[in-house]
Amino acid sequence: MNSRVFITGMGAISAIGNTVAENHRALIDGRCGITRSKSKSKSKSKSTNVPSRYAGTLPFGEVALSTEELKEKLKTKAPGITRTTLLTLHAFKEAIADAGLTAGQLQSPDTALVGATTVGGMCLMDEFFSDANKSSGGSVFLSSYDCASVNMYLQAYYKMKGVVDTINTACSSSANAILYGARLIRNGLAKRAIVGGADSLSKLTINGFNALHILSPEVCAPFDRDRQGLNLGEGAAFLVLEGEEALAGNKKIYATLSGYCNTNDAFHPSSLSGDGPYLAMKGALASAQLQEDQIDFINAHGTGTENNDEVESKVMLRLFGAPPVFASTKGNVGHTLGAAGAVEAAYSILSLTHQEVYAGLNFKEPIPDTGLRPVSVYQKMSLQHVMSNSFGFGGNCTSLIFSKV
Repeated sequence: MNSRVFITGMGAISAIGNTVAENHRALIDGRCGITRSKSKSKSKSKSTNVPSRYAGTLPFGEVALSTEELKEKLKTKAPGITRTTLLTLHAFKEAIADAGLTAGQLQSPDTALVGATTVGGMCLMDEFFSDANKSSGGSVFLSSYDCASVNMYLQAYYKMKGVVDTINTACSSSANAILYGARLIRNGLAKRAIVGGADSLSKLTINGFNALHILSPEVCAPFDRDRQGLNLGEGAAFLVLEGEEALAGNKKIYATLSGYCNTNDAFHPSSLSGDGPYLAMKGALASAQLQEDQIDFINAHGTGTENNDEVESKVMLRLFGAPPVFASTKGNVGHTLGAAGAVEAAYSILSLTHQEVYAGLNFKEPIPDTGLRPVSVYQKMSLQHVMSNSFGFGGNCTSLIFSKV
């Protein structure tokens, strides 16, 4: 069994940048990419990407590139291709180029692909049903509607022959993709795994979250006393994981994935009891063979919703006593759902690589019952181990630990 898993490549696109470097610069600057979009009828800008009547009234974290711009940039005109797949392809290309993977390595049976999404092709629900209502011969969007279509596209595009899997565990989806990729490597089932996730803004998720009354009318304020809910965002991030036997020469290594754990408290469809997050964080520490006081920073799940932030705060107090420095980057990019675990993993790795932590935006006053304050300004800091939390609907909770090489 391989014991160490290295991160050798990263790719990311979000509301604050189209590359990892752009995201990094925006995090340092404390930039927020969440805005109130204008409706499609009023603008031909990026704001047309919000397929909802709530465009212009609620804030969202939109990727700056339009769907057509993504198609042109990626040089693809595949019929029925979705925005989710385009975001995936964009981040995937950056990650494999960053890791220097060759076509031969991508096509090798010992290279795995584990991707995550919750929206998948459902972002084109209206187009699909419009076709279905006027044609009995099927729809060009039918093949894209399957949640696995995103990774099936990558598999065909790169002629990949190794393990290919799609994970959908709500907001912890891409954190679980990272966890699963690491397990494939550690159990000798792959030499390398390209892992991550993507989601685009869609009418289905916007209307669904609005029905739950947890969309904030203002830019979200994770861990703040007066938080009003979350902002939906979109984006994608992928990491290249490699085992020791896959490394050669002076290959760049960002960090190691030293620990991970997935639990499910099965408490409530959209709330957390605290046991799942507690056991995920505790299990990740055990996996990494670390003590609580060895975690230097926590990239918290921190959605800005009333229940989530209070529960996560109480769990940090329960586990750590005096929690380490923590913050949520959802104030920068919004909640990117199936992409969140991978996007925030990339941000955690950037913290380790550059020995710095990024400000939790919009925080003013602590939650009265906990008194915890996230870091509110960018600062340089000595970091050895960083924990990244992703807690999903249905109680599916995952914690990852990244460590300095």
